[in-house]
Amino acid sequence: MSVDLEGLFQVMASLVAGPALDDEAVGTAYRRLMSTLMTFDYVVVFAYRGKERPIDLFSTFNAKDHVLFVSLYQAGPYLLDPFYHAASQGKPGIWRMRELAPDRFFSSEYYRTYYVQTGLAEEVGFFVPVDEQITVVLSLMRREATGPFSPAEFALLKKVEPLVSALVRHHWAGLGRRFDAALAKTGRSRRKATHPPADGVWQHLNLTERESSIIELVLQGHSSESIGLRLGISTGTVKVHRRNVYRKLGISSQTQLLSLYLRNLGQ
Repeated sequence: MSVDLEGLFQVMASLVAGPALDDEAVGTAYRRLMSTLMTFDYVVVFAYRGKERPIDLFSTFNAKDHVLFVSLYQAGPYLLDPFYHAASQGKPGIWRMRELAPDRFFSSEYYRTYYVQTGLAEEVGFFVPVDEQITVVLSLMRREATGPFSPAEFALLKKVEPLVSALVRHHWAGLGRRFDAALAKTGRSRRKATHPPADGVWQHLNLTERESSIIELVLQGHSSESIGLRLGISTGTVKVHRRNVYRKLGISSQTQLLSLYLRNLGQ
């Protein structure tokens, strides 16, 4: 696909000056900007602050897909998403999902049970920290029929990243107030919001802090070797803890573990 320079300059002209636009206008401008460069199937923009429920700033899904990609995601699966964890680390730049995913992500039960339902061949995201606590992630998604982004396309996305970052910082400032307002509606304090629904799951299931840390990494798609490296313990110790957790919960598979996790979210 050739670059539509005329369209690109028109979009840029509407973004570099003037007051901040609303979510729909900014998201539409972003979609138009990207469509001058390459093809894609979906756009979704989330804002993340710590462990709080992410804010859906913009998306192009139909009603059915919105339930899967946004509503269901916000209900809890975001806590297992590699993009969420990268955003929590304030990791700027443009990233492919497979660059951020744990070593066993694509064979994890989360991937097989939830992510595979999306039918995506690839997802890439612009990660834009807007302050010390909030990161906006602008995702471009391609379904399997469209295919993944080519190396040349990804190189082009890297070149446009400074423009996307400027767009976000100009038009999506003040997101902290929106997170605070969302918390106020739930009646939760900011301090309590640092403990997401998943923390309640581990407490409800009577797991120790070490067991909780290990089993959460298992659900994210980390192998025992990867977990050991992250926590500074041996692979054998990780496996012992996993066996103990499975015995304590009365389960024998990761399928049952994920089912238990999702069923107990929010309790």
